[in-house]
Amino acid sequence: MSTGTNAGTGAGATELAAPVAGRLSFLDRFLAVWILAAMAAGLGLGRLVPGLGDALAKVTVTGVSLPIALGLLVMMYPVLAKVRYDRVSTVTRDRRLLVPSLVLNWVVGPALMFALAWVFLPDLPEYRTGLIIVGLARCIAMVVIWNDLACGDREAAAVLVALNSVFQVLAFSALGWFYLSVLPGWLGLEQTALDVSVWEITRSVLIFLGIPLLAGFLTRRLGEKAKGRTWYETKLVPRIGPFALYGLLFTVVVLFALQGDAITSKPLDVVRIALPLLVYFAVMWAGSLAAGRALGLGYPKAATLAFTAAGNNFELAIAVAVATFGATSGQALAGVVGPLIEVPVLIGLVHVALAVRHRFPRSADTAAGPVTAPEGSARV
Repeated sequence: MSTGTNAGTGAGATELAAPVAGRLSFLDRFLAVWILAAMAAGLGLGRLVPGLGDALAKVTVTGVSLPIALGLLVMMYPVLAKVRYDRVSTVTRDRRLLVPSLVLNWVVGPALMFALAWVFLPDLPEYRTGLIIVGLARCIAMVVIWNDLACGDREAAAVLVALNSVFQVLAFSALGWFYLSVLPGWLGLEQTALDVSVWEITRSVLIFLGIPLLAGFLTRRLGEKAKGRTWYETKLVPRIGPFALYGLLFTVVVLFALQGDAITSKPLDVVRIALPLLVYFAVMWAGSLAAGRALGLGYPKAATLAFTAAGNNFELAIAVAVATFGATSGQALAGVVGPLIEVPVLIGLVHVALAVRHRFPRSADTAAGPVTAPEGSARV
């Protein structure tokens, strides 16, 4: 749990100079280990337990996997309950953050994934299409975890994921048509059709963002009204905070158990799909962080810009690929490999972000943002 000490204070400056690992709790210090163990457990269960993946896949309501939905809701709720919603209005007026975020998410990200998919997978049209779909699905869920772990600006993250959700409903189908049919046609490349309803996208947004956002807002509103902000942030938040980590690990186990057999049975294909994803995450994150610094954003907002631009909504990408091309299709496998690469890579980038944050100039949003290491409990 981030303590929220200001970077401008002497204590904050001292902590910024201290080694990052030495200031982390036991759970945070070995977070990458827990996540890799969860991925291995999920893959192992999916491979070794006959019918487990099929059984989990059947636990759905209107096409939404209940185990994955449960994990994501438990994961996101504590982080969104930490958001100070009375500060959100200051974020919405910050054009230095909002405009670059929209450009990075809805212009640069899809275009980069399209280019990488064709460069790395020119001979594998199913995987190529799956990667392009992943690039179109901008992150609205797990990014709040990466941002919080990296001590980004929670209020800015809440605004950006809400903004992405609106654009996702309005633009996903149109961008899918453009990048899979129109642009390839202009370039003389193979074309693909994508049939996805607006309701399917809206449903994903309402479940994976709407429910935890409403729950987090009401928890803070009612908690502060009943007991005050000091009690809320010193008593209640530390109690619910660790559940974000538990939800994350549960989600990872379920996700990889669902597709464990598909991933482990095609290792070379997974490697082919992984290469453009690695380049994508590295370029989007580093480029966005550098853009934030060039625009004069303090570390918290620059980190938020980087993680919201680099992350993808794999839940939506997988759902669209399965609904359009089938659960056993190459497009669906490409969607599944997305989080297989994204989870460990972005965990690594969290540590990179924490290591370089001292290079950012102190500014108004740096002073206001949560830039210190967690207390004894898990930061998430």
